[in-house]
Amino acid sequence: MEKNPKNIVDTHGRIHDYLRISLTERCNLRCFYCMPEEGVQLRDKSEFMTAEETIAIAKTFVDLGVKKIRLTGGEPLIKKNAGIIIRELGKLPVELSITTNAVTVDRFINDFKQAGIKSVNVSLDSLKADTFNKISRRSYFKEIMHNIQLLLDNNFHVKINVVLIKGVNEDEIIDFIQWTKNVNIHVRFIEFMPFDGNNWNWEKKVSFKEILEQVDTKIGPKFYSKIEDQANDTARNYQLVNGLGTFGIISSVTNPFCDTCNRIRLTADGKVKNCLFSEAETDILGAFRSKQNIEPLIRKSIMAKHKERAGLPDFSDDDIHLYKNRSMTAIGG
Repeated sequence: MEKNPKNIVDTHGRIHDYLRISLTERCNLRCFYCMPEEGVQLRDKSEFMTAEETIAIAKTFVDLGVKKIRLTGGEPLIKKNAGIIIRELGKLPVELSITTNAVTVDRFINDFKQAGIKSVNVSLDSLKADTFNKISRRSYFKEIMHNIQLLLDNNFHVKINVVLIKGVNEDEIIDFIQWTKNVNIHVRFIEFMPFDGNNWNWEKKVSFKEILEQVDTKIGPKFYSKIEDQANDTARNYQLVNGLGTFGIISSVTNPFCDTCNRIRLTADGKVKNCLFSEAETDILGAFRSKQNIEPLIRKSIMAKHKERAGLPDFSDDDIHLYKNRSMTAIGG
């Protein structure tokens, strides 16, 4: 990628042109790997970015060379004025996309189209209603499956994010992959990652190697193949022979992809995180409200980025208690 003076570049030469904006910490699901069972502590709305602040801060990032923005949460579509934010960000010269649980997607299809959104990531951790309800602690399986089909019917590029957890849903790996045979859907298996309140340990993870071993055993190495990954892609991608869709593996814990990282995260309360695993945060919202120039703060945050996984050693059950971070819902997916 060609550099220009505006680009946000870290000390390892990585250009950061992909911004993930969390619109809210709140969610209408309670997935145990993402949100503590008691939920997140509710805070005054003044601590969070307004729609106007979100749009204005996003424009600053675009001025600094950001070419792609993904909206996340919590669940971004429960943010007040979510439709307005989506439509206004759609006016910027960026590729706009969104990650959602799809519970209320049917209410926003026209906003997506007006904003030029082409790709939608849907979080769905089981194809069985009972298992899904157990994971999410809610009962929206039927609505989500309906809305996934609605997205497909409206020609959106649909990715399905599946967090794999041993003893919970790893028996569905082949079912998800077979879904891609006759449906133009793109499944991404994500390793269970350690965050505040989700009781992570090594025994619960399903690794890159274990996934492919299942595929080789139950489908067979002749019936799928590796396909080319896109630049800066976090997944290693595959496709069934004559399959309409694809499947991929995102192995943040056992096989990190940090060398090509181009991501910046902006939390709902206006903090920049230069890595998903980083404890460090930079307060952009406070500076913005006090009329400071936020560009130097953004650059300083990215310049402090470690080469790999926030400089953390390999995770282990013995030292995981030393790792401090927000819950996933408070960071933004």
